[in-house]
Amino acid sequence: MEWEDGKTRCRWANPKNERYIRYHDEEWGVPVYDDHKLFEMLILESFQAGLSWECVLNKQEAFRKAFDDFDLEKVCGYDEEKMIKLKENPGIIRNQLKIRAAVNNAKIFREIQKEYGSFSEYVWHWTEGKVVYERGESRSELSDKMSEDLKKRGMKFVGTTIIYAYLQAVGVIYSHDEGCFLERKET
Repeated sequence: MEWEDGKTRCRWANPKNERYIRYHDEEWGVPVYDDHKLFEMLILESFQAGLSWECVLNKQEAFRKAFDDFDLEKVCGYDEEKMIKLKENPGIIRNQLKIRAAVNNAKIFREIQKEYGSFSEYVWHWTEGKVVYERGESRSELSDKMSEDLKKRGMKFVGTTIIYAYLQAVGVIYSHDEGCFLERKET
């Protein structure tokens, strides 16, 4: 594919969507250790279920506003009234099951923070702090195990495919396509 700036990117990057290009170039696959960002991405990935990431990304700012900038304590405290308000918000994906799951998952996220010291420690313990280099997959043994653990803890919308995409997004799994200007080999 021919890109205006001459850079070759992953096949999934939409050259007509500037936000998506920036996400590909600056965020996707960059290791994340900040719990706030890990929480935001987990919630957004769970809303992606059955949809495209581009759809979710295009609504990211509306999600941030609707979910109080992904303030974990605030989301953990959402009541029925707030969830109804979210369901009525045209700027986000208004799936009631996903909204309820986001609140439920926030509480479990907080429990994991308490258990591990941070959610980052939980996420990165699966690989002993190392980045996994692989591409062309939509699930792996790693995503299977983490998904199973999160489900046992009570999280929803955290199937292995969603968790694989999450791990790619937060840089635990590095998957830039061969030929992409960001492609790196294991070091």
